[in-house]
Amino acid sequence: MSGLVGTGGLIRLILRRDRFLLPGWVVVIALIPVNFVAATDKLYPDAVDRLHYARTTGTNPTFLALYGRLFSTDLGGIVAQRSGFIPVVVGLISALTVVRHTRAEEEAGRRELLGATVTGRGAGLAAALIVTMAANLVLAALLTAGTTAQGLPFAGSLAFGLQLAAGGCVFAAVAGVTAQLGESAGAARGAAIAAVGGTFAVRMAADVGGAGNSLSWLGWLSPFGWTNRARAYGGERWWTFALVVALITVLVAAAGALSARRDVGAGILPPRLGPAEAPARLSGAFGLGWRLQSRALYGWLAGFLALGVVFGALAGGVEDMVKDNPDLKEIFTRLGGQSAITDAYFASVLSIVGLIVAAYSVTAALRLRTEEAAQRAEPLLATATGRLRWASGHLVFAALGPAAALAVAGAAAGITHGLNSGDVGGQLPRVLGAAMAQLPAVWLAGAIAVALFGAVPRLAPAAWAAVGLFTLITMFGAGLDLSRWALDVSPFTHVPKLGQDFTIAPLAWLTAIAAALSAVGLAGLRRRDLAGH
Repeated sequence: MSGLVGTGGLIRLILRRDRFLLPGWVVVIALIPVNFVAATDKLYPDAVDRLHYARTTGTNPTFLALYGRLFSTDLGGIVAQRSGFIPVVVGLISALTVVRHTRAEEEAGRRELLGATVTGRGAGLAAALIVTMAANLVLAALLTAGTTAQGLPFAGSLAFGLQLAAGGCVFAAVAGVTAQLGESAGAARGAAIAAVGGTFAVRMAADVGGAGNSLSWLGWLSPFGWTNRARAYGGERWWTFALVVALITVLVAAAGALSARRDVGAGILPPRLGPAEAPARLSGAFGLGWRLQSRALYGWLAGFLALGVVFGALAGGVEDMVKDNPDLKEIFTRLGGQSAITDAYFASVLSIVGLIVAAYSVTAALRLRTEEAAQRAEPLLATATGRLRWASGHLVFAALGPAAALAVAGAAAGITHGLNSGDVGGQLPRVLGAAMAQLPAVWLAGAIAVALFGAVPRLAPAAWAAVGLFTLITMFGAGLDLSRWALDVSPFTHVPKLGQDFTIAPLAWLTAIAAALSAVGLAGLRRRDLAGH
C-alpha cells in the first residue's frame, strides 16, 4: 500500500484544479437525457405513436447503427435509444481526463516534483481514476434522479444511468493503461480515442441489422454493446454490468502493474531511435513539426477513412427511417438542412465528422504547449529560429491537417454512397464539398487553442472545453429544442448544409474570426516569457 501514499492529497488537488470543468460536464451531460424525456413525450405522446416509432425508426439499420437497439416501446425505452451516442461522449471525456492528470502531468515535469514528496508511485494514477470514476457515478445518480422525477420507472432509470457511467469508467481505465505505454500525452490520448472509436464501430456492426443481424454476436466484444444490452426500461439485465466491473478491474490492475515497471517520464514502449543523420527534409521548423506530428496525422487520416466509409454505407437507409414519421423528419431537417432526407443525414453526420476533426486540430495546436512545458522549446529558440517560425511548423498541421482529414472522410463517404446508389459522379463532389465546408468551423476551434496558448498558456487546455460545448450544442441542441441564439454559439451551426443554397458569407466570417484569434495567440507568443510548467 505504500505505493498509494498521498492519493488523498492528489485527489484534492485534482478536484481543486477541475472544480469548474468536472461539475460542468457531469451536470450538462446528465441534463441532456433528462430533457429528452419531455421532448420525446411531445413527439410520441401515446402508445400508438411509440409503436409506430418502434416499427419504423427504431428498427431502421441506420438508426440502429448510430444509437443501438430498441428494447422497449415505452417512453423510457425510446429515450434510452435516442441517447445511445452519449456513452461515447462520456467515454471520450473520461479518457481525456485521466490522461490529463497522469501522462500529461509527467510530460510537464510536475509528476516528478510530486514524487520527491511523500507520494507513492501509484498515487497519481489512483487519484485520476478515482476522481474520474466517481464523477461518472455522480452522473449516473443525477440521471437516475432526473428521469425518475419525470415519471420513468426507477429500475430502468438506474440501469440507464449506469449505462452512461459504465462507458466512462471503462475508458477511464483504458486511458490508465495507454498512459503507461508511451512517453507523450498525445500518444496516450490517441490510443484511448482509437479504443473508443474502435469499440463503438464494433457495436455499430453488431446492431446495424437489429436482433436478426448475423454479426450481432460482435456486441459482446464491445463495452458499448454490453451496456446497450443491459436493456434499460426493457427488462433490465443487471448481470451485464458484472462484465463491465470485471473489465475495469483487469484494466486497472494492468495499469497499476505497468506503472510500477517503468520510470517516471518513460513509457513501457521505448521510443524508436531515429537515424544517425537526419535527412534534409527534416531540417528547419517545418521539418521538426513533421517529425513530431506526422505519425499522429497518419493515424487520424486512417480513422477518418474508415468513418467516411461507414457513414457512406449507412446513407441508403435514411429515407426509410423517416418517411413515415414527420416529427422525426423535422428534427433531421432542423439539424441538417431543408432539402432531401439523405442530404439532411449527410449534413448531420458530417457535422459529427467536423467535430472530431476539430479535436484533431486542437491536439495539433496544443503540441506547442507540450513542447514548451517540457522545456524543449527554449533550447530551440536560443538558436536562429524565431518564435513565429517555430510555431508555424506546428500550426501548419493544425490548419492543413484538418483539410486533409475532411477531404479523406468526405471522399470516402461520397464514393461509398455513390457506389451504393449507382451515381459516384454525382454524389462524390456533393458530399466532398459538404465535408470541406466544415473546415472554417474546425479552424475556429483550433484558433481558440492557439489564442489561449499565446495569451494565457496555463489555460490552453481549456480549448477542449470549447470543443465539448460545440459538440453538445451540435449533437443535442436540436433535440433539446434550444433557442436560436444558443445554437448559434457553435460555429458548426453556421456551416452551409448539403442541399441548401450555398452562401460564402458564414464561411468567410468563421475564417476571419479564426485568423483573428490565431493572430492574437501569435502576438501573445512573441511578447510573453516562455513557461516551463
